[in-house]
Amino acid sequence: MEAATGVDEQGLSSAEAARRLAEHGANAIRRPRRRGLPLRLLAQLTHLMACLLWVAGAIAWFVPLRELAVAIWAVNLVNGAFSFWQEYRAERATEALSRLIPSYARVVRDGAERRIPAEELVPGDRILLAEGDRISADARLLASASLQVDESLLTGESQPVAKSPDAAPRLHAGTSVASGHGAALVEATGMKTRLGRIATLTQAVREPPSPLQREMTNVTRTVTLVAVAAGLVFGALAMATTPMQPDQVFVLVLGMIVAFVPEGLLPTVTLALALGVQRMARRNALVKRLSAVETLGCTTVICTDKTGTLTRNQMTVRDLWVAGHAWSSEGTGAASAGASGDESDPDRDALLWAAAACGNARLSPRDGGSGWTALGDPTEAALLALAAEGGVTREAAEARWPRIDEIAFDASRRRMTTLHRVPEGLLALVKGAPDALLPRCTRIRSQGRTRPFDAAWRGQAETWIADHAREGQRVLALARRSLPAEAPRDAEAVERDLELLGLAALLDPPRPDVAEAVLRCRSAGIAIVMITGDHPLTAERIGRDVGLWSATPRTVEGAELDRMDDRALGDVLAGEVIFARASPEQKLRVVRALQALGHVVAVTGDGVNDAPALKQADIGVAMGTSGTDVAREAADVVLADDHFASIVNAVQEGRAVYANIRKFTAYIFTSNTPEAVPFLVHALSAGSIPLALSVMQILAIDLGTDLVPALALGAEPAEAGVMQEPPRRRDEHVITFALLRRAYAWLGLLQATVAMLAFFVAHAAAGYAGSWLELPDEGALHRAATSAVLATVVATQIGNLLAQRTQTVSILRIGLRGNPLILVGIAVAVALLLAILYLPPLQRIFGTAPIAPASWLFAALCAPLLLVADELRKLWVRRRRGARR
Repeated sequence: MEAATGVDEQGLSSAEAARRLAEHGANAIRRPRRRGLPLRLLAQLTHLMACLLWVAGAIAWFVPLRELAVAIWAVNLVNGAFSFWQEYRAERATEALSRLIPSYARVVRDGAERRIPAEELVPGDRILLAEGDRISADARLLASASLQVDESLLTGESQPVAKSPDAAPRLHAGTSVASGHGAALVEATGMKTRLGRIATLTQAVREPPSPLQREMTNVTRTVTLVAVAAGLVFGALAMATTPMQPDQVFVLVLGMIVAFVPEGLLPTVTLALALGVQRMARRNALVKRLSAVETLGCTTVICTDKTGTLTRNQMTVRDLWVAGHAWSSEGTGAASAGASGDESDPDRDALLWAAAACGNARLSPRDGGSGWTALGDPTEAALLALAAEGGVTREAAEARWPRIDEIAFDASRRRMTTLHRVPEGLLALVKGAPDALLPRCTRIRSQGRTRPFDAAWRGQAETWIADHAREGQRVLALARRSLPAEAPRDAEAVERDLELLGLAALLDPPRPDVAEAVLRCRSAGIAIVMITGDHPLTAERIGRDVGLWSATPRTVEGAELDRMDDRALGDVLAGEVIFARASPEQKLRVVRALQALGHVVAVTGDGVNDAPALKQADIGVAMGTSGTDVAREAADVVLADDHFASIVNAVQEGRAVYANIRKFTAYIFTSNTPEAVPFLVHALSAGSIPLALSVMQILAIDLGTDLVPALALGAEPAEAGVMQEPPRRRDEHVITFALLRRAYAWLGLLQATVAMLAFFVAHAAAGYAGSWLELPDEGALHRAATSAVLATVVATQIGNLLAQRTQTVSILRIGLRGNPLILVGIAVAVALLLAILYLPPLQRIFGTAPIAPASWLFAALCAPLLLVADELRKLWVRRRRGARR
């Protein structure tokens, strides 16, 4: 087969490698084509709400109300640019993660070993592999020595896989060498690798629109229809029943449309999502799409893999059996007087010294002092951590027993032996699978003495092994033998007549914060489905440890899932279930089935095998530290700390964002009523009552005084109990009848009433204080009166701002400390109002004038009106709920 590829032990020539690189292309996963930056910016400027504002601005330009037109267009441009920049910045930050660790490969070319960028690998290259190396292409193993490969990121299996040219010779891109070394022949690169095929499957999945995107489309259509219909209806009525001129009717129609269209809604939604992105970033969740913030809040199911997400992806010794005694271990590597901090035991100490000496792995403390990182076989690293926990280091073991030889592990023997020089001669330390090692044990160490390993001892050991195997744990046996210095050193001569030191049960343990996060999910009404490529017993054990199951779950392996039709799969998904030995295609099918059942699905993962499901999910969440580039590319959210708990924190932030969108939507809609009523009064009075607000003054409210306070509502922290409520329904809208009733029929009607009263109060005040106001004509009087209405609307919006902070809880209970931006919003609104009323350039633009002290007094008295009114409503709601209970 080597001859067919045109390569021998000398490797490819440089010229041939260059030719093949040109033929096959770079050894890289191609990123999906994205629209160019201009097109992506254009998309932010041409959605429905933006188009409505462009049209409104164009109409205003030709009326001509050119200041109005420029104001509308400026807001559209700023909003579009801001949305584009937020998503662009998040995308760049995510791509930066993939550039942190460059990838190289060792190859033989022109008869010499070289280190080249992995992208330059070509089919036919002879690659050399050593412990810790990343495998960058699909290859066939040519030679190996104790080679074990970590395939967890590709398959979900937490255990390394033994590889040899005769058994399991295939190597795959994206995996890494856990221990041993070898040489392999590259057979496929880039998109032709197994990793590349998964990437192709991932890129074929179309991202569904988020719930918020669908909802904002619905809101925009509804508001546009209502605004245009209201303008046309009242315009037609005015033409039919009043002597108003066509240009007056046109201004009426435009005023009604502008009054009902919440121009500040879309910018405020964007800014609220951006604030949510920032809060999530502080909680270690990097958001790539702004809409993903809110999608998290309505998640009903989290599909999670096991290895690296629920677990540490770090094998750990959990239990020991030594001479009939069971011991538990934390496996942290923290040195203590004895394992788990217990007093020293001679039998256990003998096992710890053997665990430290019999292996080739190395440990180093993890940054931050939490746990350890390993170079080498994960199982050997776990034994080293066990020994370190008992105060025995690798260095101490090497100093006590210098190693002089090794009989490497192989798949047929399933054992490894190290030989050490001791004063008495040689000491052989052996570790391996219990069924391969126990038959070779004739003795056992107990109470510091050597005793026969008889049927009673053997029965105890086998029972302990079976119990832990059923728990999904991997069991290793450790033994030793003393030999004369001149003894033969082959496996058959050494690995017999052994003294059993004990048994160790290993497991990839759960992350410490996962159990609490699972409890929070349960209280929030969020189901969790485990989908893993690992063994079902292991998956069930981990799920039980973190509290995923309230009872024994149904276990469905990949082969059984393939036999299920969609109805049977739906029935399975109605209960607690584990999907084990699942392929990427099967994980993708489960996600689609949940979506077909009406769920909003979040998928967490770190491996290449997770990428298609991450892309299909309503919200894909990838691990930023341990995750692969393919997984991060497919996800909407990347967790910087790889903690499952961070996704629960993100769900809480998402729920807060959605609640805040409702709050400022109600806040903005409330001011629509006092903006629209002056036009209704003007039309119904056949023009005899002049307009109490101009179109420019309406925009001053919507795009000026209302914007920062609404943004302050967007920064409200999550209300108490938000994670004790079930997820909102997929068909639940931001704009509900209750919201409209509160905004229009209750608070808005009160606000409109006092606004029109302010108009008449201003006219009355002018009659009594005309000399003070120095109003030279009726136009100046009208500007002062409309300015009084503007001041009253802004003042009452301050009360509305405080009222909207909670739905049913009294404002007296939360105060202002939880959100200092509320005070900032109030200060900005007042400052803008004063600028519009008293700065000559703004007076000319907005048609305003200074107002009388009586109008200021009236506005100040009305300021708390909406707050008091809504406090009464909240009191009534609380008492009604209490009566029901």
